[in-house]
Amino acid sequence: MSKVYLSHHNIVSALGFTAEEVIRNIKNEVSGVSLIDNPAYFNTPFYGSVIPQEDLETNFKPLETTTKYTKLEKMMLLSLHQTLKASNVVLNKKVGLIISSTKGNIDVLSNPSFPENRAYLSTLGSIIKEYFGFKNEAIVLSNACVSGLLATAIAKRYIKEGVYDHVFIVSGDTVNPFVLSGFNSFQAMSTAACKPYDKDRTGVNLGEAAASVLVTLQYDSLSTEAVEIIGDGSRNDANHISGPSRTGEGLFRSINAAITEANIAIQDIDFISAHGTATLFNDEMEAIAFNRLGLSKTPIHSLKGYFGHTLGASGLIETLVGMHSLHQNTLFKSLGYQTLGVSKPINIIEKTKPNSNTTFLKTASGFGGSNTAVLFKKVQSKKDQKDVKKNY
Repeated sequence: MSKVYLSHHNIVSALGFTAEEVIRNIKNEVSGVSLIDNPAYFNTPFYGSVIPQEDLETNFKPLETTTKYTKLEKMMLLSLHQTLKASNVVLNKKVGLIISSTKGNIDVLSNPSFPENRAYLSTLGSIIKEYFGFKNEAIVLSNACVSGLLATAIAKRYIKEGVYDHVFIVSGDTVNPFVLSGFNSFQAMSTAACKPYDKDRTGVNLGEAAASVLVTLQYDSLSTEAVEIIGDGSRNDANHISGPSRTGEGLFRSINAAITEANIAIQDIDFISAHGTATLFNDEMEAIAFNRLGLSKTPIHSLKGYFGHTLGASGLIETLVGMHSLHQNTLFKSLGYQTLGVSKPINIIEKTKPNSNTTFLKTASGFGGSNTAVLFKKVQSKKDQKDVKKNY
């Protein structure tokens, strides 16, 4: 059975417009979360992570055409443009495209500058496809906050079944009044910078970002940070429209399925990049699920303190950070954490530090009871192997 890899990639966020810039800021414990006092977003100040419009326009300018694009479209086009350019993949019928987003262009419904159908996820897919000239229709994946991570598993399956040789994923969501009012109605928004798994956590910070990656079976031209997808699982706990299973059942089964497919032992997992929204029920549910699986001593972090919760984009963005964590043999600090605030013991990464990394687990959970887990393993590209041989 052929192996499937995550390779060339990019991140567009408040922490930077390249993956390298984003990783540098995370290593320096810089957060993209700040107090936002802008009535255009929300009627009261809130903590979140928003990409400055002027910065986005400056970076997007070389890509401009006569078409008018939304903020989300600009974020996605900019990210995918850089990934496509770096990959050198020729777009043909064996190249797929997956768009993952929770809300897409939902904000255009209150913006008379765009037609109403611009809010349709299928329209978003068509815009991305047509801009770059993909030969196949875009596959749109919208499954709450597991969307970005689930897209990597779906891409892997398409490739293993021979449908495609390569799949490009681009994932994104924005901070807008619709999303803010929704989370506020759940009383889930924090009045301070978020503190995942901490006893003083008071809720989520929302964020916006876009990320893209090449999923491929082609080993010869992998990026330096490439990883192999070695196992995945996705289960729905069917507990509640917005609340996770109190026993962590859906996440437990997702992780167990991924471990079974990967055929590895629990102790082979070097760290977990968890969902960690800093909400009362999510963090507790994850701690229970990890303990049920014997993962209480495995190093864990949440990256929400750096990006905020970027909804459907979060799983892919955090996967890309995990790729760099593997290849830099570094564990990144779980920003905002001080004192354990869940009922089960978990090993939160309290400071950025070196660690010999080979395999990591990425998890995501979302509204509607959705849960996804994917295991990734570090690989060495042929280029890197040649460089090693030269040194002998």
